[in-house]
Amino acid sequence: MTGKAMSDMDQLNKKNMRVLVLCLGALVVMSGLTVASVPLYRLFCQVTGFGGTTQVASAAPEVVLDREVTVRFDTNVSSGMAWDFSADQVSQTLHIGEVGLAFFTATNPTNYTTSGVATFNVTPLEAGLYFSKIQCFCFNEQTLEPGETVQMPVYYYVDPDITERANLDDVTTITLSYTFFPSESPRADGRDGARDVADIAIDTNLGHTEP
Repeated sequence: MTGKAMSDMDQLNKKNMRVLVLCLGALVVMSGLTVASVPLYRLFCQVTGFGGTTQVASAAPEVVLDREVTVRFDTNVSSGMAWDFSADQVSQTLHIGEVGLAFFTATNPTNYTTSGVATFNVTPLEAGLYFSKIQCFCFNEQTLEPGETVQMPVYYYVDPDITERANLDDVTTITLSYTFFPSESPRADGRDGARDVADIAIDTNLGHTEP
């Protein structure tokens, strides 16, 4: 092989190596984005209230306003969930900044132990950024024994900052909705549960939930 041919071959090998490195780099970046997409999406929902995602608070606000708002309660179960689930009250009217206490009841009518997790959102969707929960059964997985009934509290408030949004000045009613799904915990009858609550919530907001 001549010197020129060898030189051309070396250049071709170098180009191929650069292409390989670029491809591997792109693969690593894409893998990283895939892994990061779920927590980033969760953070995005929490920060922006996207899809009616509510907020989590550690304490009540310091200000209670004269303006009132009515909170209505909506309860649902997925097609794969055997529980009976309902709100103990249809609605509550409270001042903005005032802490409300609502109760929900869940019953497991089956003859086996089963666990569930609740997804949640509010409408109008824009109000999600200003609807905060201090304590909620939706923060944790719930497990019920056969025939067991539990009453579950929710402490919540509507943030006074909602008054700074002119497009929400006419909001007098906010609907808080919960949907229970089977969790990943194994059931007593040996069947597998569903997905993690955060992943279910993501798919719910994106509009492609599975039972």
